[in-house]
Amino acid sequence: MRQEVISDIEQAINQSYDQLDGEWREWLEVAKKYDGKVPYQDRLDIRHAIIIELYHTRQKDGKPLPILRAYRIASLTVALYWRDYYYHTNGIDCGSCSKVQRHKCKQDDLYRECPKAIKIESLNKPILDSEGNLTELGELIADDKALDLDAWVSDKVWEIGYKPRLVEIAYKLQGGYPLDWKDYKYLQRYRHKEQKRLL
Repeated sequence: MRQEVISDIEQAINQSYDQLDGEWREWLEVAKKYDGKVPYQDRLDIRHAIIIELYHTRQKDGKPLPILRAYRIASLTVALYWRDYYYHTNGIDCGSCSKVQRHKCKQDDLYRECPKAIKIESLNKPILDSEGNLTELGELIADDKALDLDAWVSDKVWEIGYKPRLVEIAYKLQGGYPLDWKDYKYLQRYRHKEQKRLL
């Protein structure tokens, strides 16, 4: 199902590209040759980035771009994409260190142990928590919007947060009494509203 939706989107995008003509069509052909050099999810983005960069260069020059220069600009756009990608995943690159430090790293091959680089951890990484249980790192991150589960054990806390009519329906359900049609519709409408919030 998901693959079908993605192929439908790609087909719609390609149909919109079919309407391009002139320089825009040439730029599209140049961009198509370079969009395969990035991860799949970013291919359309890099294609647009290349086309826009070629447009801006054309505006600056005031004359048509030679095709070889267009390929060079596309290649540079992809290189800048990878530079940004590296920076976002690894933090600081070697350009932020002094010449002496870069020379030392090169001699001793210290690139993997760079003290200035930001280490990215996976949220799925298994961690031992304070009680000795194995859990994922993402489960240990504090969340201001998380529910206080200990407080929700008490019925009184639950009653304060909800509408009185909903509390009456909850007591009917807990006591095993059947709901009349109005109660059932009210509960259904409330559940539907809460379900939309979760999505």
